[in-house]
Amino acid sequence: MTDSVSRIALAGFGAWGQMHARALGAIDGAEVVAVYCHGESSAKAAAEHLPDVPRFDDYEAMLAAGGYDVVSVTVPNHAHSRFACLALDAGANVFLEKPAGLSLRQCDEVIAAADRTGGRVAVNHELRVSHQWKAVRDIVAAGDIGPVRYQHLSLFRHKFRQGSGGWRYDPQKVGSWVLEELVHFFDLVMWYAAENGRPARVRTVGNGGTDGLIRNFAATLEWADGSAAVLSQCLSGFEHHTLLEVSGETGAVRTWWTGAMDRTPHPEFALKVQRGDREPEPIDIPRSGEVFELEENLRLALAGFREGRSIFSPREARLAVEICLAADEAYRTGAPVELPR
Repeated sequence: MTDSVSRIALAGFGAWGQMHARALGAIDGAEVVAVYCHGESSAKAAAEHLPDVPRFDDYEAMLAAGGYDVVSVTVPNHAHSRFACLALDAGANVFLEKPAGLSLRQCDEVIAAADRTGGRVAVNHELRVSHQWKAVRDIVAAGDIGPVRYQHLSLFRHKFRQGSGGWRYDPQKVGSWVLEELVHFFDLVMWYAAENGRPARVRTVGNGGTDGLIRNFAATLEWADGSAAVLSQCLSGFEHHTLLEVSGETGAVRTWWTGAMDRTPHPEFALKVQRGDREPEPIDIPRSGEVFELEENLRLALAGFREGRSIFSPREARLAVEICLAADEAYRTGAPVELPR
């Protein structure tokens, strides 16, 4: 990697891999130099959108060809950890889509590979750089609402896209729909309540589906200090609507986002904070949405790699996977799951 140019090999060119390519195209000093396509449709898309970029139908052959500094991994969930480890062993830094793995063992394999090779891995939890969702953490960290005592986060959306070959509807490939989507929101509520320490237990209820593919799912995270976070995910809805409410000891935050779909460039959103007994105050948000946040997170990750650091390491991302797995277990067993301290 030179000081001015990051050479990126794309591992995967499905719908989200194509989003990565568009985002990278908007970043100064980012150059896509290779793309791995695991099927005919993705190869055709790469030929159309990246006609001058070498295409590979064998991931290890792409790695062996060299000429890159960073591998951006956007393959289905079950392959995340393996592709990341192979890229690290090939001498690359890795921008890794969430989740970091479908098990804690897979997460630990990525962590160990990064430690062994000295490579950096940035896991893509893009909401952490959002003007909207990061603003909530900034408000909490500034002490504007006091210690966090209660959180409510709900997602109401249309059903998932199938993904290439229907992988989002294959439990062996997606892991679960908690790991596919709620992993973002478990990460957020634990970030907002970071001063409260690790959650102590998780309880869940739900309906509509089996084998981890549950359409209507609700989880409660409980902390030892009595604070709590309630998260719900409805995949039986329409459009894409997210609501967050956070109550602290001396104030509260409420924010929402709505769009025709998750990747819309023209959503509606708002954020208000109440500090003490004052009237709720609207907070200006210049823009919000994963279309924008992916680009910003890639920009920050590449800058971090050039400086020899990760903006969000697999060791940090592991906790959200741990909580997702515990929530899935709580649903399977019908009993609360105690979390290790």
